[in-house]
Amino acid sequence: MFKAVLFDMDGVIVDTEPLHRKAYFKMFKAINIEVSDDLYESFTGQSTLAICVQLCQLFKLTESPTTLVQLKRDFFKELFFNDDSLTLIEGVLDRIKEYHQKGMTLVLASSASMLTIDNVFKRFELDTYFIAKLSGADLKASKPHPEIFIKAAKASGYDQKHCVVIEDSTNGIAAANAAGIYCIGFKSPHSKNQDYTKASKIITDFSEISYHKLQQLKNM
Repeated sequence: MFKAVLFDMDGVIVDTEPLHRKAYFKMFKAINIEVSDDLYESFTGQSTLAICVQLCQLFKLTESPTTLVQLKRDFFKELFFNDDSLTLIEGVLDRIKEYHQKGMTLVLASSASMLTIDNVFKRFELDTYFIAKLSGADLKASKPHPEIFIKAAKASGYDQKHCVVIEDSTNGIAAANAAGIYCIGFKSPHSKNQDYTKASKIITDFSEISYHKLQQLKNM
């Protein structure tokens, strides 16, 4: 029986990806680099710092990764509080409330910064449903490394075999697999060109994983 659900945030709980994209491309423009769509999409699921380290290496930038991180976050903060397009993913709040009502333990495991996580949770009043929030930006390794999900499972208080991850990115699914945790791949319309083949189950709508349907997956 699944007893804990470990949620990714971007593209799974909230549709921040369009805002992140706008912020990243504002940052790319500010430092005069051109990043292709393919390169940008390959970064999905990684922390901002990990992405900026790669940018510095690829483009031989004189700016430090931390300078780029701050620049991107400044752009994102401006968009977060002024862009009306930010919404929760359709159907996810119903699942969060249902899982919580059924006694499941919910943990947030996101590559976003804790500041962004806290802002999202405050804006959409999600704190009451989750016992813990983990930011990959605060960990030693970024997805696809399994560290965040290993720690999220530990935070839930349950063995990994009783946990399930909900992810929307190639890197996140790989991280869940490396952690030995059942992974549901949410084929989000906002996460383009991601590889879901290694997910244990692929969904396109949260109605597919109601509490009872989720528990049936455990027995299959």
